This record gives sequence, C-alpha cells and structure tokens, in this order.
Amino acid sequence: MISFRRTTCFIMVLFLLLLGSSCREGSDQNKQEVVLYCSVDQVFAKTVVAEFEKQTGIKVLALYDTEDSKTVGLVRKIEAESKRPIADVFWSSEVFYTIRLAREGMLACFESEATRDWPEYLTDEAGRWYGFALRGRVIAYSTERVTAAEAPKSLEDLLDVKWKGRLVMAKPTAGTTGGDVASWFVHYGDERAREILEGLKANEIRLVDGNSTAVRMVATGQADVCLTDTDDVYAGQRNGWPIARNFLDQGGAGVLAIPNTAAIIKGAPHRRQGRQLMDYLLSEQVERMLAQSDSHNAPIHESLAAEFEQYFIPRPLEVDYGKVAEVLTDAIATAREILQ
Repeated sequence: MISFRRTTCFIMVLFLLLLGSSCREGSDQNKQEVVLYCSVDQVFAKTVVAEFEKQTGIKVLALYDTEDSKTVGLVRKIEAESKRPIADVFWSSEVFYTIRLAREGMLACFESEATRDWPEYLTDEAGRWYGFALRGRVIAYSTERVTAAEAPKSLEDLLDVKWKGRLVMAKPTAGTTGGDVASWFVHYGDERAREILEGLKANEIRLVDGNSTAVRMVATGQADVCLTDTDDVYAGQRNGWPIARNFLDQGGAGVLAIPNTAAIIKGAPHRRQGRQLMDYLLSEQVERMLAQSDSHNAPIHESLAAEFEQYFIPRPLEVDYGKVAEVLTDAIATAREILQ
C-alpha cells in the first residue's frame, strides 16, 4: 500500500511538473502568435499575412470566410465568442458589419502613430475600426452580348425592360451586396428603394451565392449583366473573361465605395501582437500590395494616389456608413422578401 501511494504521488507530481512546463511553453509560444479572422479573399490576404510573418516573426493563425457566407459567418463567430474571445484582429472586406460589431461593444479602441489624421469617414469617434483599400460597386456586362454604348451605367438603367431575364446578382445576405442594398434605403429613402427592388424583381433578376459567381455567369453566357464589386471584375479580366464594367451610379449622386476595415477584438488574448498586426494592416505597404494585386483596391494614403490613379473610384457616393449599418438588417429582409 505504501509503495502504491508513493508511486501515485510521484506520478501526480511528475504530471503537474510537466503540465506547468507545457503551460509555460504554450505561453512563450503565444507571445509569438496572433489570431486573425479575415473575410478578404484568401488569395489576396495570404500574401499580406505572409509578409507580416516574415517581418515580425509572429505567426498568424488566420481563419478565412467562405464566399456564400462572406463576412457574416465570421461576425457571428465573433459574437458567439464575446465572453471568451479567440480572435485578436478582424480584417473585413466591408465596413457595415464592422460598425455593428463596434456598436455591440465587441471591438476595442485603438490608436497609434499609424492612425494619426485618419480620414473621419473611415473610422468612428472611438477609434474602434479603421477603413482602407477601397472597392467600388459596379455593373459588369458581357462584351460579347452587350455593347459599351448600351451597357447600363446606373441603378435606374437596370430597371429598363430590355434587361428582363438578363440580370444576376448575389443574394443580399452575401458579402457586400447587403450593404449595397442597404445604401439604397439610406440614399433614396424606403419608398424608392422598394420600388427599385420591385423593378429588379419584374426584370426577373436571379440571385446567386456571391459576387464572383455572378461575374462568372456573365462570362459564361448564363447572364448578360450583373451587380458586383471592382475586384471581381478585375479578377475575371485577369482570367481573360469577356467582361467589362461601369460604376454603379445611384441616381447621379455617385458610386458606393466599400472599404476594407481592421479592428482589434475587445478582450483579445494577444493584445500586443494584435496592435502590431493593426499597424501593419493600416500601412502604406499593405495598401500598395492590395492595389498591385489582382483585386486592385484603391488606396486611401495620399502618397499612393499618383501611383495607382487608374484604380480610383470616381465620385464616391456621400453616404453615412453608420446609417447604412443601422438599416442593414431590415434592408436585407425587405430585399429577400421582394426578390425571392
């Protein structure tokens, strides 16, 4: 019995020592890790992430979203983990859900040398998120079946009966489409926005899983025109697809510009590393990388303006992103009700 007790005691002590050693090793390893939730297309984001790892020696544990649940899936995960956050930084391909997370108290305030003099419309008063690397909403069309002269140039043009049965767009629950539709309600007002949705329904617009799918359908002859973002058109043209685009003008007032956003999760377990990653994402270097990539995001840093002038968005729509975020849920519900 004595031998058994001694043996048992020895095993327990050894276990605790090993556990303590393991915890210390894990802690040391965590000091060189940061967890990133990212809804930017992985093909573009992974190059940015790899460069950060190379420069800092910090390992990025990245979780990416899927095309059909773009952004929304990661937002739901952040909300579900709010009491015990796993992620340190959220890099989103849009702004509206980021604003909602900030208002729900899910994001931490962040300030650094990198954020000094940041454009007011690309952050909030508490510095809980920052926008950069813009994309624009566009109308993509087939160059084989639609001439440049007849291609629609505005949201109103899409309501012409000649486009009946020829239109496609992503579901309003997918990616930037929901924010785009919500911006109609803010810009035009509820009544006119509903009329536009009814007009698209009358023209038999089809809904698909994402922007890239919509562009592919135009390229392969399954549709003639679609609503999408600039990066999806650039990607299709890189592939040699017969597509072109016009910026999606809203009633002559301009084009919805959609920024990437970066934010630190409130209660992030690797705060120091998260701050390093934030500074990096908001840097000129990252904007240059995204502008040079096939997504060709338009940079906001003035120092890059001349270098990437060809990717800038003409006449960005003057719309309050916060107001769009407020009506997002109701706008999506209305769009689903009318279009499906």
